[in-house]
Amino acid sequence: MYLILGLGNPGPQYETTRHNIGFLIVEALAEKHKISMTRQANNSLFGSGTVEGLETTLAKPLTYMNESGRAARKMVASLDLEPERMIVVHDDVDLALGKIKIKRQGGDAGQRGVRSIIGALQTDGFIRIRCGVDRPSRPEDMVDYVLSPFDDGELEQVNDTIESAIRLIEQTLRELDRATHDKEEES
Repeated sequence: MYLILGLGNPGPQYETTRHNIGFLIVEALAEKHKISMTRQANNSLFGSGTVEGLETTLAKPLTYMNESGRAARKMVASLDLEPERMIVVHDDVDLALGKIKIKRQGGDAGQRGVRSIIGALQTDGFIRIRCGVDRPSRPEDMVDYVLSPFDDGELEQVNDTIESAIRLIEQTLRELDRATHDKEEES
Protein backbone atom coordinates (compact mmCIF):
# COMPACT_ATOMS: atom_id res chain seq x y z
CA MET A 1 0.00 0.00 0.00
CA TYR A 2 1.14 3.52 -0.82
CA LEU A 3 -0.25 6.93 0.12
CA ILE A 4 -0.21 9.94 -2.19
CA LEU A 5 -1.04 13.06 -0.19
CA GLY A 6 -1.71 16.25 -2.13
CA LEU A 7 -1.39 19.44 -0.10
CA GLY A 8 -3.66 22.47 -0.35
CA ASN A 9 -6.41 24.31 1.46
CA PRO A 10 -10.01 23.06 1.61
CA GLY A 11 -12.86 25.20 0.32
CA PRO A 12 -14.03 26.51 -3.05
CA GLN A 13 -12.25 29.86 -2.62
CA TYR A 14 -8.89 28.04 -2.78
CA GLU A 15 -9.61 25.47 -5.52
CA THR A 16 -7.48 26.93 -8.30
CA THR A 17 -4.85 28.74 -6.25
CA ARG A 18 -1.10 28.20 -6.47
CA HIS A 19 -1.08 26.73 -2.96
CA ASN A 20 -3.50 24.01 -4.16
CA ILE A 21 -1.37 22.53 -6.94
CA GLY A 22 -0.99 19.40 -4.78
CA PHE A 23 -4.78 18.99 -4.67
CA LEU A 24 -5.04 19.56 -8.45
CA ILE A 25 -2.42 16.89 -9.17
CA VAL A 26 -3.97 14.29 -6.85
CA GLU A 27 -7.42 14.97 -8.33
CA ALA A 28 -6.05 14.48 -11.86
CA LEU A 29 -4.25 11.29 -10.77
CA ALA A 30 -7.51 10.00 -9.28
CA GLU A 31 -9.36 10.76 -12.51
CA LYS A 32 -6.71 9.04 -14.66
CA HIS A 33 -6.75 5.88 -12.53
CA LYS A 34 -10.51 5.98 -11.87
CA ILE A 35 -10.15 6.30 -8.11
CA SER A 36 -13.17 7.85 -6.45
CA MET A 37 -12.10 10.22 -3.68
CA THR A 38 -15.35 10.37 -1.76
CA ARG A 39 -14.48 8.88 1.62
CA GLN A 40 -14.01 11.27 4.50
CA ALA A 41 -12.07 10.35 7.64
CA ASN A 42 -8.73 11.06 9.28
CA ASN A 43 -9.06 14.80 8.50
CA SER A 44 -8.93 13.88 4.79
CA LEU A 45 -10.96 13.29 1.68
CA PHE A 46 -9.60 10.12 0.10
CA GLY A 47 -10.10 7.08 -2.05
CA SER A 48 -8.22 3.85 -2.73
CA GLY A 49 -7.49 1.92 -5.88
CA THR A 50 -4.53 0.95 -8.02
CA VAL A 51 -1.90 3.13 -9.63
CA GLU A 52 0.65 1.33 -11.78
CA GLY A 53 -0.86 -1.94 -10.51
CA LEU A 54 -0.06 -0.99 -6.90
CA GLU A 55 -2.59 -0.57 -4.11
CA THR A 56 -2.65 3.17 -3.46
CA THR A 57 -4.66 5.64 -1.42
CA LEU A 58 -4.98 9.18 -2.73
CA ALA A 59 -5.82 11.84 -0.15
CA LYS A 60 -6.36 15.56 0.30
CA PRO A 61 -6.19 16.89 3.87
CA LEU A 62 -9.29 18.73 5.03
CA THR A 63 -7.09 20.79 7.34
CA TYR A 64 -5.49 23.99 6.17
CA MET A 65 -2.01 23.71 4.67
CA ASN A 66 -0.17 24.62 7.88
CA GLU A 67 -1.90 21.75 9.73
CA SER A 68 -1.42 19.05 7.08
CA GLY A 69 0.54 16.95 9.56
CA ARG A 70 -2.61 16.08 11.52
CA ALA A 71 -4.14 14.51 8.42
CA ALA A 72 -0.89 12.83 7.36
CA ARG A 73 -0.40 11.26 10.80
CA LYS A 74 -3.97 9.92 10.87
CA MET A 75 -3.83 8.57 7.31
CA VAL A 76 -0.46 6.86 7.88
CA ALA A 77 -1.77 5.31 11.11
CA SER A 78 -5.10 4.18 9.65
CA LEU A 79 -3.33 2.54 6.69
CA ASP A 80 -0.66 1.06 9.01
CA LEU A 81 1.91 2.51 6.67
CA GLU A 82 5.55 3.43 7.06
CA PRO A 83 6.10 7.12 6.16
CA GLU A 84 8.62 5.97 3.52
CA ARG A 85 5.62 4.69 1.54
CA MET A 86 4.05 8.16 1.37
CA ILE A 87 4.49 10.71 -1.41
CA VAL A 88 3.55 14.30 -0.58
CA VAL A 89 2.75 16.60 -3.51
CA HIS A 90 3.01 20.33 -2.83
CA ASP A 91 3.67 23.79 -4.21
CA ASP A 92 7.14 25.32 -4.07
CA VAL A 93 7.79 29.05 -4.51
CA ASP A 94 11.52 28.43 -4.91
CA LEU A 95 10.94 26.70 -8.25
CA ALA A 96 9.83 28.35 -11.47
CA LEU A 97 6.31 27.64 -12.68
CA GLY A 98 6.38 24.28 -14.43
CA LYS A 99 9.56 23.04 -12.74
CA ILE A 100 9.18 19.83 -10.72
CA LYS A 101 11.68 18.23 -8.37
CA ILE A 102 11.59 15.14 -6.24
CA LYS A 103 13.03 15.18 -2.74
CA ARG A 104 13.46 11.96 -0.81
CA GLN A 105 13.99 13.43 2.66
CA GLY A 106 15.42 16.49 4.37
CA GLY A 107 14.09 19.78 5.67
CA ASP A 108 10.90 21.58 4.76
CA ALA A 109 12.51 24.38 2.70
CA GLY A 110 10.02 26.81 4.23
CA GLN A 111 6.94 24.88 3.06
CA ARG A 112 4.71 24.92 6.13
CA GLY A 113 2.59 21.95 5.11
CA VAL A 114 5.72 19.82 4.83
CA ARG A 115 6.97 21.27 8.13
CA SER A 116 3.71 20.22 9.78
CA ILE A 117 4.03 16.68 8.39
CA ILE A 118 7.64 16.32 9.54
CA GLY A 119 6.60 17.48 13.03
CA ALA A 120 3.54 15.22 13.23
CA LEU A 121 5.34 12.10 11.97
CA GLN A 122 8.64 12.91 13.71
CA THR A 123 10.48 11.96 10.52
CA ASP A 124 11.50 13.52 7.24
CA GLY A 125 11.67 10.09 5.62
CA PHE A 126 8.94 10.54 3.02
CA ILE A 127 9.08 11.56 -0.62
CA ARG A 128 8.02 15.01 -1.76
CA ILE A 129 7.06 16.06 -5.26
CA ARG A 130 7.84 19.79 -5.31
CA CYS A 131 5.88 21.68 -7.97
CA GLY A 132 7.07 25.15 -8.88
CA VAL A 133 4.60 28.02 -8.72
CA ASP A 134 7.16 30.87 -8.88
CA ARG A 135 7.65 33.52 -6.26
CA PRO A 136 6.18 37.03 -6.06
CA SER A 137 8.43 39.94 -6.93
CA ARG A 138 7.97 41.37 -3.43
CA PRO A 139 8.44 38.99 -0.44
CA GLU A 140 5.74 40.80 1.54
CA ASP A 141 3.19 39.66 -1.08
CA MET A 142 3.86 35.93 -0.45
CA VAL A 143 0.57 35.01 1.28
CA ASP A 144 -1.59 36.83 -1.27
CA TYR A 145 0.48 35.32 -4.08
CA VAL A 146 0.18 31.65 -3.10
CA LEU A 147 -3.53 32.12 -2.35
CA SER A 148 -4.17 33.70 -5.75
CA PRO A 149 -5.38 31.73 -8.76
CA PHE A 150 -3.13 31.03 -11.70
CA ASP A 151 -3.33 33.63 -14.47
CA ASP A 152 -5.07 32.62 -17.72
CA GLY A 153 -1.70 32.80 -19.49
CA GLU A 154 -0.27 30.23 -17.06
CA LEU A 155 -2.99 27.58 -17.40
CA GLU A 156 -1.39 25.65 -20.25
CA GLN A 157 1.85 25.42 -18.27
CA VAL A 158 -0.10 24.39 -15.15
CA ASN A 159 -1.78 21.58 -17.10
CA ASP A 160 1.61 20.44 -18.41
CA THR A 161 2.94 20.51 -14.83
CA ILE A 162 0.04 18.35 -13.64
CA GLU A 163 0.71 15.80 -16.39
CA SER A 164 4.46 15.76 -15.66
CA ALA A 165 3.84 15.37 -11.93
CA ILE A 166 1.51 12.43 -12.56
CA ARG A 167 4.18 10.68 -14.65
CA LEU A 168 6.76 11.34 -11.91
CA ILE A 169 4.43 9.94 -9.22
CA GLU A 170 3.79 6.81 -11.30
CA GLN A 171 7.52 6.34 -11.91
CA THR A 172 8.28 6.89 -8.22
CA LEU A 173 5.69 4.29 -7.19
CA ARG A 174 7.29 1.74 -9.54
CA GLU A 175 10.73 2.53 -8.09
CA LEU A 176 9.46 2.25 -4.50
CA ASP A 177 7.85 -1.08 -5.28
CA ARG A 178 11.01 -2.39 -6.95
CA ALA A 179 13.11 -1.28 -3.94
CA THR A 180 10.67 -3.00 -1.56
CA HIS A 181 10.94 -6.25 -3.52
CA ASP A 182 14.74 -5.99 -3.61
CA LYS A 183 14.85 -5.59 0.19
CA GLU A 184 12.52 -8.57 0.68
CA GLU A 185 14.72 -10.74 -1.54
CA GLU A 186 17.82 -9.75 0.46
CA SER A 187 16.17 -10.81 3.73
